[in-house]
Amino acid sequence: MTHEEKKTAKIVEELTMFFFALEASYIDTRIERKKQHVTIRLEADFHPSFAEKLAHLDHYLNGQKNDGMGDIYWELAGSGDPGESSQLLLVGMMIDRADIELGADRVTLTLHRQT
Repeated sequence: MTHEEKKTAKIVEELTMFFFALEASYIDTRIERKKQHVTIRLEADFHPSFAEKLAHLDHYLNGQKNDGMGDIYWELAGSGDPGESSQLLLVGMMIDRADIELGADRVTLTLHRQT
């Protein structure tokens, strides 16, 4: 497994744990790899009491990028408590862009990474 594949796996792991912390009963993940690009699509439900946590997803995933930090700390993804915003900030540093569709009890994330 290459370094880039491990990063993709860590992103998926962190987002899966995040949605488990939001009491998701349905999580569907799809990864599409091309030569220089990876797309990760995740769809999940969540308990409505956690809607406030999801309101900040755009800030965490599409915030200011720091490629150096992402390259240094990517192995820490998945090491914190599920649902921690610091872990989502780390995921945000590891991706180039996130498209977020938020419904009343379901969310779809499409994450894009240049490899």
